[in-house]
Amino acid sequence: MFIDLWYVLDMPSLTAKLIDGHTYYYARYCQRVNGKPKIVRTVYLGRIENLVAAAQGAQQPPQPQETVVAAFGDVAALWHVAERLDLLPLLDATLPAKRDQGLSCGQYLLLAAVNRAVAPTSKLQFADWYRQTALARLLPADPAWLSSQNFWNHMDRVTADHIVAFEQQMSQRLIERLQLDLRGLVYDGTNFFTYINTRTPAELPQRGHNKQKRGDLRQVSLGLLVSTDFHIPLLHWVYAGNVVDSVEFRSVTEELAAHYQELARTCEHITLVFDKGNNSREALDTLAASPFHFVGSLVPSQHADLLAVPRRRFRALGDPRLEGVEVYRTEKKVFGRPHTVVITFNQNLLDGQMQGLTANLNKARGKLRELQQQLHRWREGKVKGGKAPTLAGVENQVRSICSAQHLKSILKAEVKAVRCGLELSFSTGQAALDRLCRVQLGKTLLFTDNADWSDEQIVLAYRSQYRIEDAFKQMKNVHFLHWSPMHHWTDSKIRVHAFYCVLALTLSSVLQREVWPKGERLSINRLLEELGGIQETLVIYPRRQGQRQNRTATCLTRMNPLQQRLFSLLELQRYAPLPR
Repeated sequence: MFIDLWYVLDMPSLTAKLIDGHTYYYARYCQRVNGKPKIVRTVYLGRIENLVAAAQGAQQPPQPQETVVAAFGDVAALWHVAERLDLLPLLDATLPAKRDQGLSCGQYLLLAAVNRAVAPTSKLQFADWYRQTALARLLPADPAWLSSQNFWNHMDRVTADHIVAFEQQMSQRLIERLQLDLRGLVYDGTNFFTYINTRTPAELPQRGHNKQKRGDLRQVSLGLLVSTDFHIPLLHWVYAGNVVDSVEFRSVTEELAAHYQELARTCEHITLVFDKGNNSREALDTLAASPFHFVGSLVPSQHADLLAVPRRRFRALGDPRLEGVEVYRTEKKVFGRPHTVVITFNQNLLDGQMQGLTANLNKARGKLRELQQQLHRWREGKVKGGKAPTLAGVENQVRSICSAQHLKSILKAEVKAVRCGLELSFSTGQAALDRLCRVQLGKTLLFTDNADWSDEQIVLAYRSQYRIEDAFKQMKNVHFLHWSPMHHWTDSKIRVHAFYCVLALTLSSVLQREVWPKGERLSINRLLEELGGIQETLVIYPRRQGQRQNRTATCLTRMNPLQQRLFSLLELQRYAPLPR
Protein backbone atom coordinates (compact mmCIF):
# COMPACT_ATOMS: atom_id res chain seq x y z
CA MET A 1 0.00 0.00 0.00
CA PHE A 2 1.44 3.43 -0.99
CA ILE A 3 0.62 6.60 0.92
CA ASP A 4 1.54 9.79 -0.97
CA LEU A 5 2.47 12.57 1.49
CA TRP A 6 2.91 15.19 -1.23
CA TYR A 7 3.16 15.22 -4.94
CA VAL A 8 4.40 17.96 -7.26
CA LEU A 9 5.40 17.46 -10.86
CA ASP A 10 9.16 17.65 -11.58
CA MET A 11 9.89 17.62 -7.86
CA PRO A 12 10.70 14.56 -5.67
CA SER A 13 7.90 13.34 -3.47
CA LEU A 14 8.26 11.36 -0.23
CA THR A 15 6.39 8.09 -0.40
CA ALA A 16 5.91 5.56 2.39
CA LYS A 17 5.54 1.85 1.62
CA LEU A 18 4.24 -0.58 4.25
CA ILE A 19 5.86 -3.99 4.00
CA ASP A 20 5.28 -6.76 6.59
CA GLY A 21 4.18 -4.19 9.12
CA HIS A 22 7.26 -1.96 8.61
CA THR A 23 7.22 1.42 6.90
CA TYR A 24 9.95 2.18 4.35
CA TYR A 25 10.38 5.54 2.62
CA TYR A 26 11.21 6.36 -0.98
CA ALA A 27 11.79 9.54 -2.96
CA ARG A 28 9.92 9.47 -6.26
CA TYR A 29 10.60 11.77 -9.20
CA CYS A 30 7.74 12.46 -11.66
CA GLN A 31 7.67 14.11 -15.05
CA ARG A 32 5.00 14.63 -17.70
CA VAL A 33 5.31 12.14 -20.53
CA ASN A 34 2.98 12.73 -23.46
CA GLY A 35 1.05 15.17 -21.27
CA LYS A 36 0.55 12.70 -18.44
CA PRO A 37 2.48 12.51 -15.10
CA LYS A 38 4.82 9.50 -14.91
CA ILE A 39 7.29 8.23 -12.25
CA VAL A 40 10.74 8.28 -13.86
CA ARG A 41 12.99 7.59 -10.83
CA THR A 42 12.65 6.03 -7.36
CA VAL A 43 15.32 6.33 -4.63
CA TYR A 44 15.20 4.13 -1.52
CA LEU A 45 15.66 6.13 1.71
CA GLY A 46 15.09 3.43 4.33
CA ARG A 47 13.17 3.56 7.60
CA ILE A 48 12.32 6.68 9.55
CA GLU A 49 15.41 6.21 11.77
CA ASN A 50 17.58 6.41 8.64
CA LEU A 51 16.10 9.77 7.77
CA VAL A 52 16.56 11.03 11.32
CA ALA A 53 20.18 9.83 11.42
CA ALA A 54 20.87 11.50 8.07
CA ALA A 55 19.40 14.77 9.34
CA GLN A 56 21.47 14.60 12.53
CA GLY A 57 24.58 13.62 10.55
CA ALA A 58 24.24 16.75 8.46
CA GLN A 59 24.57 18.75 11.69
CA GLN A 60 27.26 16.63 13.42
CA PRO A 61 30.40 15.41 11.64
CA PRO A 62 30.84 11.63 11.62
CA GLN A 63 33.26 10.21 14.18
CA PRO A 64 36.31 8.50 12.60
CA GLN A 65 36.86 4.86 13.38
CA GLU A 66 40.64 4.77 12.79
CA THR A 67 43.44 6.41 10.81
CA VAL A 68 46.34 5.10 8.74
CA VAL A 69 49.42 7.35 8.54
CA ALA A 70 52.11 6.97 5.85
CA ALA A 71 55.38 8.77 5.14
CA PHE A 72 54.95 11.27 2.34
CA GLY A 73 57.14 14.39 2.18
CA ASP A 74 60.61 12.84 2.25
CA VAL A 75 59.90 9.92 -0.11
CA ALA A 76 57.91 12.16 -2.49
CA ALA A 77 60.76 14.69 -2.64
CA LEU A 78 63.32 12.00 -3.50
CA TRP A 79 60.90 10.52 -6.02
CA HIS A 80 60.63 14.01 -7.53
CA VAL A 81 64.43 14.12 -7.96
CA ALA A 82 64.47 10.64 -9.51
CA GLU A 83 61.78 11.66 -12.01
CA ARG A 84 63.62 14.86 -12.86
CA LEU A 85 66.75 12.86 -13.67
CA ASP A 86 64.83 10.09 -15.49
CA LEU A 87 66.64 7.79 -13.11
CA LEU A 88 64.40 4.73 -13.35
CA PRO A 89 64.58 4.40 -17.17
CA LEU A 90 68.37 4.71 -17.03
CA LEU A 91 68.63 2.06 -14.33
CA ASP A 92 66.43 -0.34 -16.27
CA ALA A 93 68.35 0.34 -19.50
CA THR A 94 71.77 -0.46 -18.02
CA LEU A 95 70.89 -3.24 -15.53
CA PRO A 96 69.76 -6.83 -16.28
CA ALA A 97 66.28 -7.29 -17.72
CA LYS A 98 63.27 -7.83 -15.48
CA ARG A 99 62.58 -11.32 -14.16
CA ASP A 100 59.20 -13.00 -14.67
CA GLN A 101 58.05 -12.06 -11.16
CA GLY A 102 58.59 -8.97 -9.08
CA LEU A 103 59.82 -5.51 -9.93
CA SER A 104 62.59 -4.59 -12.34
CA CYS A 105 66.17 -4.32 -11.07
CA GLY A 106 65.94 -0.55 -11.47
CA GLN A 107 62.76 -0.35 -9.39
CA TYR A 108 64.30 -2.47 -6.63
CA LEU A 109 67.41 -0.27 -6.55
CA LEU A 110 65.46 2.98 -6.52
CA LEU A 111 63.33 1.79 -3.60
CA ALA A 112 66.46 0.63 -1.78
CA ALA A 113 68.12 4.03 -2.33
CA VAL A 114 65.09 5.94 -0.99
CA ASN A 115 64.93 3.60 2.00
CA ARG A 116 68.63 4.10 2.71
CA ALA A 117 68.18 7.89 2.52
CA VAL A 118 65.21 8.32 4.86
CA ALA A 119 64.82 5.22 7.07
CA PRO A 120 67.67 2.70 6.68
CA THR A 121 66.37 -0.80 7.40
CA SER A 122 67.39 -4.37 6.75
CA LYS A 123 65.87 -6.15 3.77
CA LEU A 124 63.78 -8.23 6.20
CA GLN A 125 61.99 -5.00 7.21
CA PHE A 126 61.98 -3.57 3.71
CA ALA A 127 58.39 -4.55 2.79
CA ASP A 128 56.98 -3.24 6.10
CA TRP A 129 58.68 0.11 5.55
CA TYR A 130 57.38 0.28 1.96
CA ARG A 131 53.77 -0.33 3.05
CA GLN A 132 53.99 2.65 5.42
CA THR A 133 55.05 5.15 2.74
CA ALA A 134 53.52 6.94 -0.23
CA LEU A 135 55.70 4.72 -2.43
CA ALA A 136 52.92 2.12 -2.21
CA ARG A 137 50.93 4.57 -4.39
CA LEU A 138 53.79 5.94 -6.49
CA LEU A 139 55.23 2.52 -7.32
CA PRO A 140 52.54 -0.10 -6.59
CA ALA A 141 53.92 -3.55 -5.84
CA ASP A 142 52.90 -6.73 -4.11
CA PRO A 143 54.69 -6.56 -0.72
CA ALA A 144 55.67 -10.21 -1.23
CA TRP A 145 57.91 -9.03 -4.09
CA LEU A 146 59.89 -6.98 -1.57
CA SER A 147 60.99 -9.91 0.55
CA SER A 148 64.70 -10.19 1.21
CA GLN A 149 64.90 -13.31 -0.96
CA ASN A 150 63.17 -11.69 -3.95
CA PHE A 151 65.27 -8.55 -3.63
CA TRP A 152 68.57 -10.44 -3.72
CA ASN A 153 67.37 -12.84 -6.41
CA HIS A 154 67.30 -9.77 -8.64
CA MET A 155 70.34 -7.98 -7.24
CA ASP A 156 72.58 -11.05 -7.57
CA ARG A 157 72.31 -10.52 -11.33
CA VAL A 158 73.81 -7.01 -11.07
CA THR A 159 77.56 -7.14 -11.71
CA ALA A 160 80.36 -4.60 -11.23
CA ASP A 161 80.29 -3.97 -15.00
CA HIS A 162 76.59 -3.07 -14.83
CA ILE A 163 77.28 -0.59 -12.04
CA VAL A 164 80.17 1.02 -13.94
CA ALA A 165 78.05 1.34 -17.11
CA PHE A 166 75.24 3.02 -15.22
CA GLU A 167 77.53 5.36 -13.30
CA GLN A 168 79.29 6.62 -16.42
CA GLN A 169 75.99 7.54 -18.07
CA MET A 170 74.56 8.92 -14.84
CA SER A 171 77.59 11.17 -14.27
CA GLN A 172 77.22 12.67 -17.73
CA ARG A 173 73.50 13.21 -17.15
CA LEU A 174 74.14 14.96 -13.83
CA ILE A 175 76.79 17.19 -15.40
CA GLU A 176 74.62 18.19 -18.35
CA ARG A 177 71.22 18.56 -16.70
CA LEU A 178 72.39 20.22 -13.49
CA GLN A 179 75.17 22.24 -15.12
CA LEU A 180 77.59 21.08 -12.43
CA ASP A 181 80.73 23.14 -11.88
CA LEU A 182 83.57 20.75 -12.75
CA ARG A 183 86.46 23.15 -12.24
CA GLY A 184 87.09 21.36 -8.95
CA LEU A 185 86.46 17.68 -8.20
CA VAL A 186 87.25 16.14 -4.82
CA TYR A 187 88.41 12.57 -4.21
CA ASP A 188 88.86 10.76 -0.92
CA GLY A 189 88.34 7.37 0.65
CA THR A 190 86.88 6.09 3.90
CA ASN A 191 86.02 2.74 5.43
CA PHE A 192 83.07 1.13 7.19
CA PHE A 193 83.46 -1.60 9.77
CA THR A 194 81.35 -4.75 9.46
CA TYR A 195 80.42 -7.70 11.65
CA ILE A 196 81.41 -10.23 9.01
CA ASN A 197 82.93 -13.35 10.51
CA THR A 198 86.64 -13.95 9.94
CA ARG A 199 85.92 -17.30 8.27
CA THR A 200 83.49 -15.81 5.74
CA PRO A 201 85.12 -16.23 2.27
CA ALA A 202 84.82 -12.65 1.02
CA GLU A 203 87.71 -10.57 -0.30
CA LEU A 204 86.41 -7.03 0.24
CA PRO A 205 86.00 -7.20 4.04
CA GLN A 206 89.50 -7.13 5.56
CA ARG A 207 91.07 -5.83 8.74
CA GLY A 208 92.89 -2.51 8.44
CA HIS A 209 93.25 0.92 10.00
CA ASN A 210 89.64 1.79 10.77
CA LYS A 211 88.69 5.47 10.92
CA GLN A 212 85.96 4.69 13.46
CA LYS A 213 88.48 3.06 15.83
CA ARG A 214 87.18 -0.49 15.19
CA GLY A 215 90.38 -2.12 14.04
CA ASP A 216 89.19 -5.39 15.63
CA LEU A 217 86.58 -5.83 12.88
CA ARG A 218 86.75 -6.46 9.15
CA GLN A 219 86.05 -3.36 7.10
CA VAL A 220 85.13 -2.34 3.57
CA SER A 221 86.60 0.78 1.93
CA LEU A 222 84.81 3.25 -0.32
CA GLY A 223 86.37 5.85 -2.60
CA LEU A 224 84.26 8.74 -3.89
CA LEU A 225 84.71 11.39 -6.54
CA VAL A 226 82.28 14.25 -5.86
CA SER A 227 81.64 17.71 -7.25
CA THR A 228 82.49 20.72 -5.12
CA ASP A 229 78.98 21.73 -6.10
CA PHE A 230 76.97 20.13 -3.23
CA HIS A 231 79.10 16.91 -3.04
CA ILE A 232 77.16 15.15 -5.79
CA PRO A 233 78.80 11.74 -6.43
CA LEU A 234 80.13 11.21 -9.94
CA LEU A 235 82.10 7.96 -9.51
CA HIS A 236 82.70 5.51 -6.68
CA TRP A 237 85.03 2.61 -5.99
CA VAL A 238 84.64 -0.24 -3.50
CA TYR A 239 87.91 -1.85 -2.43
CA ALA A 240 89.32 -4.18 0.21
CA GLY A 241 89.59 -2.87 3.74
CA ASN A 242 93.32 -3.67 4.02
CA VAL A 243 94.30 -1.59 0.97
CA VAL A 244 95.73 1.78 2.00
CA ASP A 245 94.26 4.88 0.35
CA SER A 246 97.45 5.80 -1.50
CA VAL A 247 97.61 2.40 -3.22
CA GLU A 248 93.97 2.55 -4.28
CA PHE A 249 94.42 6.13 -5.51
CA ARG A 250 96.91 4.87 -8.12
CA SER A 251 94.22 2.84 -9.88
CA VAL A 252 91.71 5.64 -9.37
CA THR A 253 93.94 8.14 -11.18
CA GLU A 254 94.38 5.69 -14.07
CA GLU A 255 90.62 5.28 -14.39
CA LEU A 256 90.03 9.02 -14.12
CA ALA A 257 92.58 9.66 -16.86
CA ALA A 258 90.67 7.25 -19.10
CA HIS A 259 87.37 9.05 -18.37
CA TYR A 260 88.72 12.58 -18.68
CA GLN A 261 87.15 13.27 -22.07
CA GLU A 262 83.71 12.29 -20.76
CA LEU A 263 84.05 14.55 -17.72
CA ALA A 264 85.59 17.44 -19.67
CA ARG A 265 82.81 17.95 -22.23
CA THR A 266 81.58 21.01 -20.33
CA CYS A 267 84.84 22.12 -18.68
CA GLU A 268 88.33 22.48 -20.14
CA HIS A 269 90.26 22.88 -16.87
CA ILE A 270 89.49 20.26 -14.19
CA THR A 271 91.41 20.31 -10.93
CA LEU A 272 91.40 17.23 -8.73
CA VAL A 273 91.58 17.91 -4.98
CA PHE A 274 92.79 15.21 -2.59
CA ASP A 275 94.30 14.78 0.86
CA LYS A 276 97.83 13.73 1.84
CA GLY A 277 96.69 10.19 2.63
CA ASN A 278 96.36 9.56 -1.12
CA ASN A 279 99.86 10.72 -2.03
CA SER A 280 102.16 8.40 -3.97
CA ARG A 281 104.71 8.96 -6.71
CA GLU A 282 102.87 6.57 -9.05
CA ALA A 283 99.56 8.44 -8.66
CA LEU A 284 101.23 11.82 -9.24
CA ASP A 285 102.98 10.42 -12.33
CA THR A 286 99.60 9.33 -13.74
CA LEU A 287 98.10 12.75 -13.05
CA ALA A 288 101.08 14.48 -14.67
CA ALA A 289 100.51 12.44 -17.85
CA SER A 290 96.78 13.28 -17.88
CA PRO A 291 94.97 16.56 -18.63
CA PHE A 292 93.93 16.80 -14.95
CA HIS A 293 95.39 19.46 -12.70
CA PHE A 294 95.50 18.96 -8.94
CA VAL A 295 95.72 20.52 -5.49
CA GLY A 296 96.92 18.28 -2.68
CA SER A 297 98.58 18.43 0.73
CA LEU A 298 101.89 17.16 2.10
CA VAL A 299 102.76 15.31 5.29
CA PRO A 300 104.30 18.06 7.50
CA SER A 301 106.80 15.78 9.25
CA GLN A 302 108.36 14.96 5.86
CA HIS A 303 109.11 18.61 5.04
CA ALA A 304 110.93 20.15 7.99
CA ASP A 305 112.41 22.85 5.74
CA LEU A 306 108.94 24.17 4.88
CA LEU A 307 107.84 24.15 8.52
CA ALA A 308 110.96 26.10 9.48
CA VAL A 309 109.91 29.15 7.42
CA PRO A 310 109.40 31.89 10.07
CA ARG A 311 105.95 33.41 10.48
CA ARG A 312 107.22 36.91 9.74
CA ARG A 313 107.56 35.87 6.08
CA PHE A 314 103.86 34.98 5.80
CA ARG A 315 101.28 37.38 4.39
CA ALA A 316 97.58 37.68 5.21
CA LEU A 317 95.06 36.76 2.51
CA GLY A 318 92.55 39.38 1.42
CA ASP A 319 89.58 37.17 0.53
CA PRO A 320 86.88 37.58 3.25
CA ARG A 321 86.26 33.81 3.09
CA LEU A 322 89.85 33.31 4.28
CA GLU A 323 89.88 35.74 7.15
CA GLY A 324 92.70 34.98 9.61
CA VAL A 325 94.65 32.84 7.11
CA GLU A 326 98.30 33.68 6.37
CA VAL A 327 100.39 32.08 3.61
CA TYR A 328 103.92 31.70 2.34
CA ARG A 329 104.44 30.68 -1.28
CA THR A 330 107.45 28.92 -2.74
CA GLU A 331 108.47 26.17 -5.16
CA LYS A 332 109.83 22.75 -4.29
CA LYS A 333 110.53 19.45 -6.02
CA VAL A 334 107.93 17.00 -4.71
CA PHE A 335 107.52 13.40 -5.92
CA GLY A 336 110.19 13.99 -8.54
CA ARG A 337 108.68 17.15 -10.08
CA PRO A 338 108.78 20.87 -9.23
CA HIS A 339 105.50 22.13 -7.82
CA THR A 340 104.07 25.33 -6.39
CA VAL A 341 103.89 24.99 -2.60
CA VAL A 342 101.71 27.18 -0.36
CA ILE A 343 102.21 26.99 3.41
CA THR A 344 99.14 28.22 5.29
CA PHE A 345 98.78 29.28 8.91
CA ASN A 346 95.37 29.51 10.54
CA GLN A 347 94.95 30.63 14.15
CA ASN A 348 91.58 28.87 14.42
CA LEU A 349 93.23 25.63 13.30
CA LEU A 350 95.99 26.13 15.89
CA ASP A 351 93.44 26.71 18.66
CA GLY A 352 91.54 23.55 17.69
CA GLN A 353 94.68 21.44 17.49
CA MET A 354 95.85 22.75 20.88
CA GLN A 355 92.51 21.86 22.41
CA GLY A 356 92.75 18.30 21.07
CA LEU A 357 96.39 17.97 22.05
CA THR A 358 95.70 19.17 25.60
CA ALA A 359 92.84 16.67 25.96
CA ASN A 360 95.04 13.82 24.68
CA LEU A 361 97.89 14.86 27.00
CA ASN A 362 95.66 14.95 30.06
CA LYS A 363 94.13 11.59 29.18
CA ALA A 364 97.54 9.96 28.59
CA ARG A 365 99.03 11.39 31.78
CA GLY A 366 96.06 10.08 33.75
CA LYS A 367 96.54 6.57 32.35
CA LEU A 368 100.31 6.71 33.04
CA ARG A 369 99.62 7.68 36.66
CA GLU A 370 97.23 4.73 37.05
CA LEU A 371 99.88 2.40 35.60
CA GLN A 372 102.48 3.97 37.87
CA GLN A 373 100.31 3.28 40.94
CA GLN A 374 99.66 -0.33 39.87
CA LEU A 375 103.39 -0.98 39.61
CA HIS A 376 103.89 0.66 43.01
CA ARG A 377 101.34 -1.69 44.61
CA TRP A 378 103.08 -4.67 43.03
CA ARG A 379 106.42 -3.54 44.44
CA GLU A 380 104.94 -3.18 47.93
CA GLY A 381 103.32 -6.61 47.76
CA LYS A 382 99.78 -5.24 48.03
CA VAL A 383 98.67 -7.19 44.96
CA LYS A 384 98.20 -10.88 45.75
CA GLY A 385 97.91 -13.47 42.97
CA GLY A 386 97.87 -13.00 39.24
CA LYS A 387 100.76 -12.74 36.86
CA ALA A 388 103.38 -10.11 37.70
CA PRO A 389 103.88 -7.38 35.06
CA THR A 390 106.82 -7.83 32.70
CA LEU A 391 109.11 -5.17 31.32
CA ALA A 392 108.04 -5.85 27.73
CA GLY A 393 104.35 -5.86 28.67
CA VAL A 394 104.52 -2.52 30.50
CA GLU A 395 106.50 -0.93 27.66
CA ASN A 396 103.77 -2.02 25.23
CA GLN A 397 101.15 -0.42 27.50
CA VAL A 398 103.13 2.82 27.57
CA ARG A 399 103.44 2.86 23.77
CA SER A 400 99.69 2.34 23.44
CA ILE A 401 98.94 5.14 25.92
CA CYS A 402 101.24 7.55 24.03
CA SER A 403 100.06 6.55 20.55
CA ALA A 404 97.93 9.66 19.87
CA GLN A 405 99.35 12.20 17.42
CA HIS A 406 102.38 14.17 18.70
CA LEU A 407 102.37 12.55 22.17
CA LYS A 408 105.40 10.38 21.44
CA SER A 409 107.57 13.46 21.01
CA ILE A 410 106.14 15.30 24.02
CA LEU A 411 105.67 12.64 26.72
CA LYS A 412 108.90 11.02 27.87
CA ALA A 413 108.25 7.78 29.73
CA GLU A 414 110.74 5.25 31.06
CA VAL A 415 110.17 1.79 32.51
CA LYS A 416 113.01 0.17 34.43
CA ALA A 417 113.49 -2.88 36.61
CA VAL A 418 114.17 -2.19 40.29
CA ARG A 419 114.81 -4.48 43.22
CA CYS A 420 111.18 -5.36 43.97
CA GLY A 421 109.63 -5.08 40.50
CA LEU A 422 109.15 -2.40 37.84
CA GLU A 423 109.11 1.38 38.10
CA LEU A 424 107.57 3.87 35.69
CA SER A 425 108.59 7.52 35.44
CA PHE A 426 107.35 10.09 32.93
CA SER A 427 107.54 13.79 32.21
CA THR A 428 106.23 16.34 29.72
CA GLY A 429 108.84 17.84 27.42
CA GLN A 430 107.91 21.51 27.58
CA ALA A 431 110.58 22.47 25.06
CA ALA A 432 109.25 19.91 22.57
CA LEU A 433 105.69 21.15 23.15
CA ASP A 434 106.71 24.79 22.61
CA ARG A 435 108.57 23.92 19.42
CA LEU A 436 105.58 21.93 18.10
CA CYS A 437 103.28 24.91 18.69
CA ARG A 438 105.75 27.37 17.16
CA VAL A 439 106.79 25.36 14.11
CA GLN A 440 104.03 22.92 13.08
CA LEU A 441 100.61 23.39 14.65
CA GLY A 442 98.21 25.61 12.72
CA LYS A 443 100.02 24.98 9.44
CA THR A 444 98.99 23.09 6.30
CA LEU A 445 101.33 22.37 3.39
CA LEU A 446 99.62 22.56 -0.01
CA PHE A 447 101.11 21.73 -3.40
CA THR A 448 99.75 22.06 -6.92
CA ASP A 449 100.63 22.12 -10.59
CA ASN A 450 98.41 25.19 -11.07
CA ALA A 451 101.36 27.57 -11.02
CA ASP A 452 99.25 30.41 -12.47
CA TRP A 453 96.68 30.26 -9.65
CA SER A 454 96.66 32.83 -6.89
CA ASP A 455 97.26 31.84 -3.27
CA GLU A 456 93.56 32.41 -2.58
CA GLN A 457 92.50 30.09 -5.40
CA ILE A 458 94.80 27.31 -4.18
CA VAL A 459 93.64 27.56 -0.55
CA LEU A 460 89.94 27.74 -1.47
CA ALA A 461 90.28 24.76 -3.79
CA TYR A 462 91.85 22.67 -1.04
CA ARG A 463 89.21 23.78 1.44
CA SER A 464 86.54 22.35 -0.86
CA GLN A 465 87.52 19.00 0.64
CA TYR A 466 84.93 19.64 3.32
CA ARG A 467 82.37 18.61 0.70
CA ILE A 468 83.53 15.01 0.64
CA GLU A 469 84.10 15.02 4.39
CA ASP A 470 80.45 16.04 4.76
CA ALA A 471 79.44 13.24 2.38
CA PHE A 472 81.27 10.60 4.42
CA LYS A 473 79.92 12.04 7.67
CA GLN A 474 76.45 11.82 6.16
CA MET A 475 76.93 8.16 5.23
CA LYS A 476 77.88 7.44 8.85
CA ASN A 477 74.84 9.27 10.25
CA VAL A 478 72.56 6.85 12.12
CA HIS A 479 69.30 8.45 10.90
CA PHE A 480 69.76 9.36 7.23
CA LEU A 481 71.87 7.80 4.43
CA HIS A 482 73.30 5.28 6.89
CA TRP A 483 75.70 2.72 5.41
CA SER A 484 75.89 0.50 8.49
CA PRO A 485 75.08 -2.02 9.67
CA MET A 486 75.64 -3.91 6.44
CA HIS A 487 73.84 -7.26 6.61
CA HIS A 488 75.60 -8.78 3.59
CA TRP A 489 78.42 -11.30 3.46
CA THR A 490 79.46 -11.70 -0.18
CA ASP A 491 81.48 -9.37 -2.38
CA SER A 492 78.72 -9.06 -5.00
CA LYS A 493 76.12 -8.07 -2.38
CA ILE A 494 78.54 -5.61 -0.77
CA ARG A 495 79.05 -3.90 -4.15
CA VAL A 496 75.29 -3.61 -4.66
CA HIS A 497 74.91 -2.27 -1.11
CA ALA A 498 77.54 0.39 -1.85
CA PHE A 499 75.76 1.16 -5.14
CA TYR A 500 72.39 2.03 -3.60
CA CYS A 501 74.06 3.87 -0.68
CA VAL A 502 75.87 6.14 -3.16
CA LEU A 503 72.63 6.47 -5.16
CA ALA A 504 70.88 7.60 -1.97
CA LEU A 505 73.59 10.23 -1.46
CA THR A 506 73.12 11.38 -5.07
CA LEU A 507 69.36 11.85 -4.68
CA SER A 508 69.74 13.68 -1.36
CA SER A 509 72.54 15.94 -2.61
CA VAL A 510 70.58 16.93 -5.72
CA LEU A 511 67.54 17.60 -3.52
CA GLN A 512 69.58 19.88 -1.25
CA ARG A 513 71.03 21.65 -4.29
CA GLU A 514 67.52 22.27 -5.63
CA VAL A 515 66.16 24.06 -2.54
CA TRP A 516 69.37 25.90 -1.58
CA PRO A 517 69.25 28.67 -4.26
CA LYS A 518 65.56 29.20 -3.48
CA GLY A 519 66.37 30.44 0.00
CA GLU A 520 66.10 27.21 2.01
CA ARG A 521 69.74 26.69 3.02
CA LEU A 522 69.28 23.50 4.99
CA SER A 523 71.59 20.61 5.73
CA ILE A 524 70.56 17.25 4.29
CA ASN A 525 69.63 16.05 7.77
CA ARG A 526 67.39 19.06 8.47
CA LEU A 527 65.88 18.92 4.98
CA LEU A 528 64.93 15.23 5.23
CA GLU A 529 63.74 15.70 8.81
CA GLU A 530 61.38 18.53 7.87
CA LEU A 531 60.09 16.71 4.80
CA GLY A 532 59.64 13.56 6.87
CA GLY A 533 57.24 15.52 9.09
CA ILE A 534 54.82 15.82 6.16
CA GLN A 535 52.71 12.67 6.23
CA GLU A 536 49.59 11.50 4.49
CA THR A 537 46.60 10.31 6.51
CA LEU A 538 43.77 7.97 5.55
CA VAL A 539 40.74 8.53 7.83
CA ILE A 540 38.36 5.56 8.05
CA TYR A 541 34.75 6.09 9.18
CA PRO A 542 32.36 3.42 10.54
CA ARG A 543 30.30 1.58 7.95
CA ARG A 544 26.68 2.69 7.88
CA GLN A 545 23.73 0.39 7.61
CA GLY A 546 23.31 -0.76 4.05
CA GLN A 547 26.88 0.23 3.03
CA ARG A 548 29.28 -2.43 1.78
CA GLN A 549 32.48 -0.48 2.54
CA ASN A 550 33.70 2.00 5.10
CA ARG A 551 33.78 5.61 4.03
CA THR A 552 37.28 7.12 3.91
CA ALA A 553 38.94 10.48 3.49
CA THR A 554 42.57 11.35 2.73
CA CYS A 555 44.59 14.41 3.62
CA LEU A 556 48.10 15.55 4.54
CA THR A 557 49.13 16.38 8.07
CA ARG A 558 49.33 20.01 9.16
CA MET A 559 52.55 21.66 7.95
CA ASN A 560 54.66 24.28 9.67
CA PRO A 561 55.75 27.34 7.60
CA LEU A 562 59.04 25.74 6.53
CA GLN A 563 57.30 22.53 5.45
CA GLN A 564 54.76 24.58 3.49
CA ARG A 565 57.57 26.37 1.64
CA LEU A 566 59.34 23.09 0.82
CA PHE A 567 56.04 21.54 -0.27
CA SER A 568 55.51 24.43 -2.68
CA LEU A 569 59.12 24.67 -3.93
CA LEU A 570 59.29 20.98 -4.79
CA GLU A 571 55.73 20.91 -6.20
CA LEU A 572 54.87 17.94 -4.01
CA GLN A 573 51.14 18.52 -4.59
CA ARG A 574 51.61 16.37 -7.72
CA TYR A 575 52.27 13.36 -5.52
CA ALA A 576 49.67 14.05 -2.81
CA PRO A 577 46.82 11.53 -2.42
CA LEU A 578 43.59 12.41 -4.20
CA PRO A 579 40.81 13.34 -1.74
CA ARG A 580 38.26 10.56 -1.30
